[in-house]
Amino acid sequence: MALSLEDFSINTIVGQGSSVSGNVSIAGFVRIDGDIDGNLETSGKIILGEKARVRGNITARSAVIGGIVEGDILAPEGVQLFSTSIVVGDIVTKRIEVAEQVIFHGHCIALRNEGAFEAARQDRLTAMAVGQRGARA
Repeated sequence: MALSLEDFSINTIVGQGSSVSGNVSIAGFVRIDGDIDGNLETSGKIILGEKARVRGNITARSAVIGGIVEGDILAPEGVQLFSTSIVVGDIVTKRIEVAEQVIFHGHCIALRNEGAFEAARQDRLTAMAVGQRGARA
């Protein structure tokens, strides 16, 4: 895996005490220390601080979670769950690292094989889309 400037330079920060309501789509590296009530999507890495809360799905290249996520996490390159994290939702990734004392309620699919991972990712995206349609009905 080649490193890029995006791996070191944070493009967007949602600071502690800040809140966003609605879906957020960001290009690049993101740091969240506040609250987001909606889906969060980025083309880069996401770091969720220990005081952060996301009530929605997270899609990123990789994710480091220290706060609370009430939704699914799709991060092909990897997911790290710190001891302060709580995840209520499913995780789809190629690599996962879970610290002691993590609270995780959901399913985890962690597959290194590219073909198997891509099939699982597509199945998860389809299930999420069906669930969203059902919620609107």
